[in-house]
Amino acid sequence: MRSWEKVLPVLEALEERGQAVGHGWTLDTEFLLLHQQQAGALAAHGLVELAGREDRAELSVLEGRPVRWAARLTPRGHDTLTYGRLRPRAESLPTGPDGVRRVELIPSQMAALRVFTHFAGRLRIPPVPGLAEQVRTASCDHGVKWWRLYLTEEQIASVAYGFWLHRMTGSAAEANRFLREYGAAYDPSAAEQDGLSVGVGTAMTAFGPPVSFGPGESGVAAVER
Repeated sequence: MRSWEKVLPVLEALEERGQAVGHGWTLDTEFLLLHQQQAGALAAHGLVELAGREDRAELSVLEGRPVRWAARLTPRGHDTLTYGRLRPRAESLPTGPDGVRRVELIPSQMAALRVFTHFAGRLRIPPVPGLAEQVRTASCDHGVKWWRLYLTEEQIASVAYGFWLHRMTGSAAEANRFLREYGAAYDPSAAEQDGLSVGVGTAMTAFGPPVSFGPGESGVAAVER
């Protein structure tokens, strides 16, 4: 599936056009080919229904012309759009002193971050200063099992690099969630194009485009302490 930022506009467009007509379908004349392809990709995830032959025949009669393509939201697509509009955005999370941001991690993310900071002395691009201490002193809300840290933008970028290492050697879920929640992802190609060195605090600041990596990578067991 496309990234969250690209999914919502497609769903919103389908909803808007569907509400404007009595039958609820968005027709081929109302969607560019690129948008039709995006809707088709979302149909594979059950968010969009593509009109079958019988539906297109009925729509052709209503429109007085051949309708070759039509789509509308499924109930899951509607709920995804509604949830996407209502859920808190990362920008709305409270900030701590000196402009640091509050970051909340699930247990599997915290376990991956502990590994990253534990092996700091053996990495060529180690965690930035202060991150290991934040990990060590992080508080846990045991009711929802979230770990809460207050991180600078540099430390957030360093976390993104740690999750990138975790993705390359195991699971992408932790990096994908961090990207969705905080908009931070490490992109090595962007770092090279920008001419950034591999030193601490430089390559870490290269955030990739808002795309989520595909599912399928095997996960590692979450570690809770």
